[in-house]
Amino acid sequence: MDIKEIQSLIKFVAKSGASEVKLETDDIKITIRTGSLGNGSSEPTYVHTMPMAQPAMQAAPIQAEQPKPVADSTAEADKKKAEDDKYITIKSPIIGTFYRKPSPDKPVFVEVGDTIGAGDVLCVIEAMKLFNDIESEVSGTIVKILVDDSSPVEFDQPLFLVDPS
Repeated sequence: MDIKEIQSLIKFVAKSGASEVKLETDDIKITIRTGSLGNGSSEPTYVHTMPMAQPAMQAAPIQAEQPKPVADSTAEADKKKAEDDKYITIKSPIIGTFYRKPSPDKPVFVEVGDTIGAGDVLCVIEAMKLFNDIESEVSGTIVKILVDDSSPVEFDQPLFLVDPS
């Protein structure tokens, strides 16, 4: 498609009154959006063309990271795993956005060190404009909050570590 064909397509779309037209062929993709200007006329406000077939790019060489001593990293990993094994992990039951507060002007549901009981609300996860209270299924003490406020979470993603003792 040459420039003259594109220009005639833009004029046709502007006269037709359509708000958006997308055209895709084997080699290009065109989107034309029309909008009302201050004088009330409807003219194209956005045109995007993009070649569909793009040449493959070579990846930049990755520098090797200096290996850490095996004994230290293994010992640290074992120690961390042993600590985490004694805790219960509360995971996200749904995909959505994690919130620690019921609303921006309210205090957080739980902090590290808080004692919780089964059925206590720990956080809210928003999914499709619905806010779902996430309740604890265990009693214990919050040891660690694993997700930042207003962060997206996946199904079965760890949210909290709880010490049941």
